[in-house]
Amino acid sequence: MDSTLTLSAHLALDLAAVALLTFGVFYPRHRRRELVPAYLALNVALFAIVAGLGTVGGDGGLALGFGLFGVLSIVRLRSDALQHQEVAYYFITLVLGLLCGLPALSLPVASLLAGVLLAVMYGADHPRLFARDRRTVVTLDSVHRDEESLRAELARRLGEPLGWTVQEVDYVRDLMVLEVRFRQPEPSVPSGELTVRRRTTRSRTIAPSHPKETV
Repeated sequence: MDSTLTLSAHLALDLAAVALLTFGVFYPRHRRRELVPAYLALNVALFAIVAGLGTVGGDGGLALGFGLFGVLSIVRLRSDALQHQEVAYYFITLVLGLLCGLPALSLPVASLLAGVLLAVMYGADHPRLFARDRRTVVTLDSVHRDEESLRAELARRLGEPLGWTVQEVDYVRDLMVLEVRFRQPEPSVPSGELTVRRRTTRSRTIAPSHPKETV
């Protein structure tokens, strides 16, 4: 009976942690609905595997190692469909399932470690952290042999370039393809708009009211 209560408490902790990570952090920031069931299924399935193997004991450690290897092979780190942030969420859900599924780990320790993981992921993927940094693939209609001219061209088109990787150079068609990491310029209000706003505000302030004529 005690083992059942302990397992239920760990399961409740795991579900609360992965729900907070998925619905409270990931989905409001990235809006990738198709990844929500993947994260939940991965977490709960891993919890079930760890909890089942923990109750068996004996050679469960070897089976657990093979099971984790199979789970990690599902997450394709070099897939173009997944970004690095999404892979990080995969790993967090995986580790949450591991921590919360270990029956030998006390509930306070598991809660503390799960809270640390959630706090780290919340801060590391915060929208205000490097908010203007972007990454994109650019195709230029000329081949720049000088680094300074290339930097100036990228700054003119995108913003402040933080770095780039040349993916392709074609001298026949005279083009080059780059993966550029850049920083967007800060939004600024045009001076003409400020002048119009000031004139409008002033006219509203000092405009006299015309008295009504009576006949």
